[in-house]
Amino acid sequence: MTTTNASGAELFDHRTRAVLHELEAGGQYKHLQMLDGPMGPSITIRGVGEVDCFCSNNYLGLANHPEVVEAGIEGLKRWGAGTASVRFICGTFTAHEQLEDTIASFLGVEAAYTFVSCWTASEALFPTVCEPGDVIVSDALNHACIIDAMRLTTVIKKGVHKAVYKHSDMDHCREVLTKARETAGDSGVIWLVTDGVFSMEGDLGNLPGLRTLCDEFGAMLVVDDSHGTGVMGDTGRGTHEYWGMDGSQIDIFTGTLGKALGGGAGGYLAGSKTAMEMIVQRARPTLFSNALPCTVAASAKRAIEVLDREPERVEKLRANTVKARKGICGVGFEVLDSPTAICPIIVHDTAKAIAMSKRLLEMGSFAIGFGYPVVPEGEARIRVQISAAHEDEHLDRLIKNLVKLKAEF
Repeated sequence: MTTTNASGAELFDHRTRAVLHELEAGGQYKHLQMLDGPMGPSITIRGVGEVDCFCSNNYLGLANHPEVVEAGIEGLKRWGAGTASVRFICGTFTAHEQLEDTIASFLGVEAAYTFVSCWTASEALFPTVCEPGDVIVSDALNHACIIDAMRLTTVIKKGVHKAVYKHSDMDHCREVLTKARETAGDSGVIWLVTDGVFSMEGDLGNLPGLRTLCDEFGAMLVVDDSHGTGVMGDTGRGTHEYWGMDGSQIDIFTGTLGKALGGGAGGYLAGSKTAMEMIVQRARPTLFSNALPCTVAASAKRAIEVLDREPERVEKLRANTVKARKGICGVGFEVLDSPTAICPIIVHDTAKAIAMSKRLLEMGSFAIGFGYPVVPEGEARIRVQISAAHEDEHLDRLIKNLVKLKAEF
């Protein structure tokens, strides 16, 4: 018998400390900032003070909207603090039904179903709907939840295949779909999945092009529009609306309630009634995990109602984004071009991105530096995110601080 003097806990502690030390030495260690107040265009950070926030997903300024907050309070009073059950036992409340009907109507599809997060929704989808012989085809830059959901599916459902096409490359996507159709044959389903808005690049999925390819190859189009819902299109319906498409042209949506739609938490799937019923019957995350808290469901429903009533929020966000992008480019920084509220300033080196982000915070503008492994090596960036809640004074201070930052780095 082989013995060792070190316990498992000691070995784990040793290697974990080594990794953390390496991150600290390389300037890549992440420090959590503690907020002492609500999310808004300006926030209060413990030990820092009040700063302008340019790193939240509060695109429409609804995270602390009085009506959204009050709806959550009323939901808490009416339905209580917790669901205390999974959906199919006794965890389905009127709040869920009301929210899901609202989401389906908002997106223009037959039905929707909610989860505690979009990550959970993504991991519910493919393992449930895919069968051996199916092929999942993904954009190379899709969100991590999609990547992990694909990996999980191929483990749970032996015989499900996966393939990846170069980011937004329609020619390569066609090549991949051609091989996928050969693999799937006449009995397998091809699932083509893309982000609507790519969170690190800030660019858009080519939904019209992908829809055309899906029609040609008989594939299902799945769109994760977590950063597009409430943001893109004239009325904030999402990336499909931006492209002039209606909800029926997307087979299945995945999305979040934790960004533009109030910023609380929760995610959803939306599409046909049969697809959603399959999720109800077979998806493990809904069979074995508690339902979305009703207070969050109530807040999210009200957020959608506010957006429907006040489409000018989308117009304000668009105007703010144009001003911010023009200002960033005027400073001389390299920013990826797109119509979205995500403005990545490319600085390439991870340690540099983190150092620049830290300095920017000291100046009073809070934007996060992202590097490997969140983005590929050499593509580190400061991700600036714009909100409809930002006023000219916030944007002017940001540009002024970026001028100083450019001079220092």
